[in-house]
Amino acid sequence: MGKRDNRVAYLNPIAAARARGPAPVSGPTIQDYLSRPRPTWEEVKEQLEKKKKGSRALADFEDKMNERWRKELEKNREKVLSGGEKKEKEKDKEKKEKEKDKDKKEKKKKEKKKSSRHSSSSSSSSSSSDSSSSSSSESEDEDEKKNVKKKRKRKRSSARKASEDSDAETDTDSKESSKRKKKKLREEGEKDKDEKGSRKKKKTEKSHSESSDESELDGDVESKKKKRSSEEKEKSTDKSKKKKKKRHKKHSKKKKKKTSGSELD
Repeated sequence: MGKRDNRVAYLNPIAAARARGPAPVSGPTIQDYLSRPRPTWEEVKEQLEKKKKGSRALADFEDKMNERWRKELEKNREKVLSGGEKKEKEKDKEKKEKEKDKDKKEKKKKEKKKSSRHSSSSSSSSSSSDSSSSSSSESEDEDEKKNVKKKRKRKRSSARKASEDSDAETDTDSKESSKRKKKKLREEGEKDKDEKGSRKKKKTEKSHSESSDESELDGDVESKKKKRSSEEKEKSTDKSKKKKKKRHKKHSKKKKKKTSGSELD
């Protein structure tokens, strides 16, 4: 049996690609990108101007809003500084009184004109009476004006006094609050000092007690040592005495033996 032929035909890839031809284009090419429609310089300028106009409109809107806020703030400040609603009510009352005074004056003028017309047709006696009535009405008008002025002065003085009283009360309240705060701070400082002093005293007492205990312990130890040393000395002296006694006894026995031997001889 012969071997099977497993050889495969070799193809040059470059030659195969050339034989296939150019690949189909999928998407825009570089030439398409370079030849794309571009805006002219004039169109670019127009776009920039439009952007600037839009930003200016927004800035104008912000400026208007800021002006409105400023006006509202000024009004609120005036209300607060002028005493708020109380002063506004007083102003309204004064306006109403002025209007009433004007109405009264107009009515009186009309009555005077009517009386003058009647007086021209009447006799001289009636004219004298009318003149006296007109003079009396004028005097009444002057009295009313004086009364109105006095009332206005009283109201103004009362309003000033009220504002001064409120300012004085606020000042007194602020002073009292500051005094209270100072007192509290002083009391807290004194408490802290007392606490520190008590702590120091406790520490000193503890240190004294510890030192006294240590001194007592040291004294006890020294006394024990002295006792031991004295006992040891006594023991040593007793031992030495006992040894001397033994030696003395031995020596005396030897002497007795010698004397007895000499006597026997």
